[in-house]
Amino acid sequence: MPAEVVYDKQRLRRARFAVAAVFCVHGAVTGSFATRIPWIQDHAGISAGQLGLALAFPAIGASVAMPLASGISHRFGSRNALRVLLALWTLALTLPSLAPNLVALCAALFVYGAASGLSDVVMNALGVEVENRLDKSIMSSLHGMWSTGALIGSAAGTLAAHLGSDARLHHLLAATVLTVLGLLACQAVLDLRSAPEEDPPPRFALPPKSALLIGAIGFCAVFAEGASLDWSAVYLRDVLDTSPGVAAASTTAFALTMAVARLAGDRVIDRFGAVRTVRTGGALAVVGGLLVVTAPQPVVAMGGFAFLGLGVAVVVPLAFAAAGRAGPNPSQAIAGVATITYTSGLIAPSAIGAVADATSLVVSFGLVTLLACGLMVGAGVLRTGDRRTVATATDPTTTPAPAPTPEA
Repeated sequence: MPAEVVYDKQRLRRARFAVAAVFCVHGAVTGSFATRIPWIQDHAGISAGQLGLALAFPAIGASVAMPLASGISHRFGSRNALRVLLALWTLALTLPSLAPNLVALCAALFVYGAASGLSDVVMNALGVEVENRLDKSIMSSLHGMWSTGALIGSAAGTLAAHLGSDARLHHLLAATVLTVLGLLACQAVLDLRSAPEEDPPPRFALPPKSALLIGAIGFCAVFAEGASLDWSAVYLRDVLDTSPGVAAASTTAFALTMAVARLAGDRVIDRFGAVRTVRTGGALAVVGGLLVVTAPQPVVAMGGFAFLGLGVAVVVPLAFAAAGRAGPNPSQAIAGVATITYTSGLIAPSAIGAVADATSLVVSFGLVTLLACGLMVGAGVLRTGDRRTVATATDPTTTPAPAPTPEA
């Protein structure tokens, strides 16, 4: 059994800021890509239906690759693994805009998604380790930094699109800047390494049982998030007959609500605990869903989407944190939860569309409301004990805390 490694507070604070910067860089890649999708569609010469098919491949690539993350981190150490995987992710931003046709675009997006998923697992595992050692919640604000990065990337992409710039040049420049920033941030993250006598995890690890129930909670939250992000504007336009500008504003407002709630969520979690926070969030999400499906006018529906955003904002960060404390291999458990949540994000938009085609968008968001009830019912699985954990890794750059001096 390896000895516990004790980190001084200053080292842990640097590691916290570093991993927050990593989350921000990761989110900025997503925002940079999303704003140039119309350009990529035109360049590849594909229809809307073909684009929809291509956009499924990032989630497929991530789901396939994430079970590999635990083995990579075990073999190379968390810092080296994150350096390489985050750089692969930032550089993968250049691939979709180079694709000349549908097949090439699907392949590029598969690689793009795989790089995203691998780096996502490692950075979340590092975030959980820092949270455990600080013994206070930080995962919500880390995911808030991801949302902030996505907003920054989206703003830069919107400007580039407004100026009519070539997405290949835009993404090359963005990838270069983000790669440099990511490598700088990785210098200060914890370098966690497995003990020499510890058996390596399988090269391809399926989600452990402990991750399945936690992942189910994440599934409900991500389904509501994905449905709201992708369909809120359509809902206001088609169901409540609003203008395109007001409909688009609802999506932006939902994203901002999510970001603000995550940035502020750690104080709430530390005060009330994960279980009570998620149950309360689930209740807010249910109220939001009911407001959406019963809204007589747009302002009520926009309020409903805001409540949905507030209700689900901190659930996924808490699911990752709980997974990291649920078993002996945090990376493997986090990969399992991430795989489930990515799957939810993949199927949510199409499931909402399919239900709407068969019935109506109102019924679709009735389904979202029903899943939000699952947050209240299942919140107890996030109760996984104390954050303090015995370290199973060593960091050669860390100075152990001095032994206590006996009292006279």
